[in-house]
Amino acid sequence: MHCEIKDKERAGIINPIFTCQPCGAQFASIGIKDSIGIVHGGQGCVMFVRLLISQHLKESFELASSSVHEDGAVFGACGRVEQAVDVLLMRYPHVKVVPIISTCLTEVIGDDIEGVVRKLNEGLLPEKYPGREVHLIPIHTPSFVGSMISGYDIAVREFVKYFARKTEPSGKLNVITGWVNPGDVTALKHLLKMMDIDATVLFEIEAFDSPLMPEGNHVSHGDTTIEDLRGTANALGTIALNRYEGGKAAEYLANEFDIPTLIGPTPIGIRNTDTFLKNLKTLTGKPIPEKLVRERGIAIDALTDLTHMFFADKRVAIYGNPDMVIGLAQFCLDLEMKPKLLLFGDDNQGYKTDPRLLELAENVDYDMEIVTNADFWELENRIKEGLELDLILGHSKGRFISIDHNIPMVRVGFPTYDRAGLYRHPIVGYAGAIWLAEQMANTLFADMEHKKVREWSLNVW
Repeated sequence: MHCEIKDKERAGIINPIFTCQPCGAQFASIGIKDSIGIVHGGQGCVMFVRLLISQHLKESFELASSSVHEDGAVFGACGRVEQAVDVLLMRYPHVKVVPIISTCLTEVIGDDIEGVVRKLNEGLLPEKYPGREVHLIPIHTPSFVGSMISGYDIAVREFVKYFARKTEPSGKLNVITGWVNPGDVTALKHLLKMMDIDATVLFEIEAFDSPLMPEGNHVSHGDTTIEDLRGTANALGTIALNRYEGGKAAEYLANEFDIPTLIGPTPIGIRNTDTFLKNLKTLTGKPIPEKLVRERGIAIDALTDLTHMFFADKRVAIYGNPDMVIGLAQFCLDLEMKPKLLLFGDDNQGYKTDPRLLELAENVDYDMEIVTNADFWELENRIKEGLELDLILGHSKGRFISIDHNIPMVRVGFPTYDRAGLYRHPIVGYAGAIWLAEQMANTLFADMEHKKVREWSLNVW
C-alpha cells in the first residue's frame, strides 16, 4: 500500500479542471475597491471569465477588455490599451486602480504593456485627467503556462508590490484569504473578531453577497482599498491562508519589509483551524478566547455524531484548487474517510515537495494517487478501470462524471453553479467544518435513498 505523487502520463488535456491565468488575475482584481481591470486580449478572454464568476457568485460586477482583433494580432495592439484606458476613465470617474492583464495573444505578439503604461503616465493622464489618482498596473498572465491558480497568485503579488509603502507600524495583521467565497470571508472575520485582532483582510469579496435595494441594481466590488494595500508594509505580521493563492505576496512582504509571515495551512477542518488560531496567537500575542474553545467543542460534537458511524472507510475523490484539495483530504482523513484520488489541474512542480502532500504520502495506510496536471479524463478513466468511490468532492464541472457513474457528489470550490447559495456557506473555520461534514453526510444519505439501500446504521428501531 502506498501513496504516489505523479504527473499525468499523456500529453494534452481532455476537459480541464482549471481555466487559465487571466481568470485568476481577474478574480483578484474584483477584490479591490475602485478598481476595474482591463484584460488585454480578445473579447472572449474577459467575457467567458465574467460569465464563470457571475455564474458562481450570482452578482453583477465590472471588468473591461481591450478587445484585440485580427489587425492587432498582426501589427501589435498597444494602441488598444491606450484607447481602453481612456474610455474606462471617461466612463467611470470613480476608478483609481486599473490593472492591465495580459493574455496568451498579447504575450505571444510581445506587446510592451510597461511601455504603454509609461506613455500613458507621461501623456494621457496628466493632459486629460490632471490631478486624478489613477494607478495603471501591468500584470503578465499568459494563459499558455500555469493556470487560474498561478494567475491569482501573480496578481496578488503585483498589487501588493505596487502599493506597499513603509511608513509607521500600524499594529494590524495582514490576512491574505486566497480564492474563497463570501461566506468564508465572513467566517474568517468572525474568528478575527473573537480574537480581538485588528486585521486587514485583503482581496476579500464578502460584499459580493450583495443586496438588491429599492433604488436599483447593485454592482458588486471588493472592499480592499488603496490605503489597505499601502499599509501592508507596516503590518505586525502576515498570514496567507493558502500556499498557492497569495503565498507570493506574503513572501514579498517578508523579504522586502521583514514582516513576520506564516503561510497556511488552509483552515479547513478542526486541526487546520486550530493551527490558524495558534498562528494568530503567535503573531499578535492575543489569547484564544473561551468562546472559540466552545465553538470548537460544538464542531467536534457535530463531527463525532457522524464520523465513525457514517464516514468510516468511505472512499473519496477530490479535485479543484490545490490548497483546498489538500485541506479537504486532511479533513476527510480526520473523519476516518479514505481519499483515494487527488487531482490538481496544473503542472506546478511545487506540489511534489509540498510538506502536506509528503505527509499524506508517508502516513496513509491504503493506496492513494495524487495526480498533477490532471484533467477530468483522469477521474473518469480511473472509475471505468475499477476505482470504487463513495463520494466525489469538487466544483460543478465534474457533475457529469457523478451523474454518468452514479456516484454522489458534494459541490465545493470554484466554479459552483448548479447548486443554490453555496457561496454563502463557509468551508473554513469550525462553522465550515460542521457545514462540510453535514453536506457530505446528507449527500450520502440521499444517495442511499436514491439507490434504495437499506443502510443498517440509519435504523432507529
